[in-house]
Amino acid sequence: MEKIFLELLSPAKDLECGVAAINCGADAVYIGAPKFGARAAAGNSIADIEKLCTYAHKFWSKVYVAVNTIIYESELEEVEKLIRQVYEIGADAVIIQDAGIIEMDIPPVPIFASTQMHNYSLERIKFLESAGVQRIILARELSLEQIGKIKSGTNVELESFVHGALCVSFSGQCYISHESAGRSANRGECSQSCRLSYTLEDRNGKQLVEDKYLLSLKDLNLSESLEDLIDAGITSFKIEGRLKDIDYVKNVTAHYRRKLDSIIEKRNGYKKSSSGKSILNFVPDPSKSFNRGFTDYFFEGRKGNLSSFDSPKSIGKFLGKVAATGKGFFEIETKEKIVNGDGICYFDKDGTLYGMNANEVEGTKIFSHELKNITTGMEIFRNHDHQFLKEVVRDETKRQIDVEIYIRDVNEFLLIEVIDEDGCKAVLKVDNNFEPAKDKQRAAETIEKQFKKSGDSIFSVSKIEIQLEVIPFIQIAELNKLRREVLDLLLIEREKNFPKLKKIVTDEKKIYPEQNLDYRANVVNSKAEKFYREHGVEKIEQGFELLNNTDNLELMRMKYCIKEQLGVCPKLNKNKTSFEEPLYLKNLSRKYRLVFDCKKCEMGLVNTERSDINL
Repeated sequence: MEKIFLELLSPAKDLECGVAAINCGADAVYIGAPKFGARAAAGNSIADIEKLCTYAHKFWSKVYVAVNTIIYESELEEVEKLIRQVYEIGADAVIIQDAGIIEMDIPPVPIFASTQMHNYSLERIKFLESAGVQRIILARELSLEQIGKIKSGTNVELESFVHGALCVSFSGQCYISHESAGRSANRGECSQSCRLSYTLEDRNGKQLVEDKYLLSLKDLNLSESLEDLIDAGITSFKIEGRLKDIDYVKNVTAHYRRKLDSIIEKRNGYKKSSSGKSILNFVPDPSKSFNRGFTDYFFEGRKGNLSSFDSPKSIGKFLGKVAATGKGFFEIETKEKIVNGDGICYFDKDGTLYGMNANEVEGTKIFSHELKNITTGMEIFRNHDHQFLKEVVRDETKRQIDVEIYIRDVNEFLLIEVIDEDGCKAVLKVDNNFEPAKDKQRAAETIEKQFKKSGDSIFSVSKIEIQLEVIPFIQIAELNKLRREVLDLLLIEREKNFPKLKKIVTDEKKIYPEQNLDYRANVVNSKAEKFYREHGVEKIEQGFELLNNTDNLELMRMKYCIKEQLGVCPKLNKNKTSFEEPLYLKNLSRKYRLVFDCKKCEMGLVNTERSDINL
């Protein structure tokens, strides 16, 4: 039985982050194109993407290019040209949001459906599969049970986020940034409105919660649920973070690499989808990189606290509680080592987050000029581990591919054969005009020693066999030259045998599961409209960004529910509430109405009161 390939997919803000991710064990990376990526601040030149492809492909790792914004009519030709360029430089797939791309005259590059396409229902996913989409990047809100049902109903590849920041709204269904700041999330320009503070009021103006981060979620962490995801049919495990720095990418990638390798080692039938092993000089720990606290979101259903009401900032790793305080210092009960330069944070009794630098540390006693409102018993977190992050950034992690080398003499030739862990083979044939060695043992030891040195190549020699009838005397410089030549030939063979993804071609014209599409279908160009009409859609409304009047429209749709988080969900709490609906979120001069669809367990947000919201 053929083994199933599992892919660890890491983010790349730029070329440097992409190379670091590959070195730390990523089987694939995703990176933004020069334009039209869902992180507008993380665009990259075609030249840099080509360099990343060249580097990644040495390890049979893949590079996926994000072209996952909606596309205006005037941009269609430019995007088509861009995708051609991306294909020509060797990118392995293009990640899209706009269905108009499927209608373009583009080369046979595999298409992945971004989570921005709202890949939540089995019906929609089956439709995209029939339209030739090769991989579906699932909505983050899906539970393990829902993922399993989707897999059982489709044959398409499934990719799931396993780590990183969470959008409170269903992806691709958030318009609050465009409405409030003129910056469309569907154009890669999200203003992070969900990370702002809000006051929750009822219809009479009664304040239920004042000035809290009511829409700010903790960060996703499914590192303990990878086997469940594998069993459910996920084959690509995605780390969020195309705006994150290199220390985050290296640390989190290395952590998940270890987790997946451990699973592959103990379970038959699985194999990682790239080559080589990473040699780290640090112990990865995601709690030491940027995080707002961790959650498994809805993976195991509705449970626990998903939000971070008190702050949208990085909280980091819990260290311990304050044991004593004094003038300019406090003492903490902890087994963790704290050093000068660490970033320390804590919440006071009112829930306000305070941060400071540890100016001086004496054991568990921390001195700082920035101490405020700290008392015994408070929980202390470290959101900047100075020593650890310095080690991660400085660490020159190497990734190497195991090879075996066989040296033998045949007739008048010396044959040097090298075989890598993927079965790629190269043979160097050299005229054997070397003088026989006087000291055979020493000469054989020298040959073995020099060929075991893989130099600055990506290879690591795990085995060497010398099968020579006559041991020749070969100078060290010549041995090194022969080693470089045969390994260069192996690189060429690896390039020839690179397992390139092939685009799925389909002539099926499956009917789209809906006949009427409103603005939330994000149709903003003629090709997208043509795509949906060809698949049976009769009525298509323009996308939100093209509408002249957006008053009273739903700006966000969420599986997350404020009532549930506050313990007043009518399904879970039968006690009479002390407030009158509707409820509102207020932020500065803006006021949004919350609407609750308890049947679906979903919450919507609109910018003015409306009695006929279609839920």
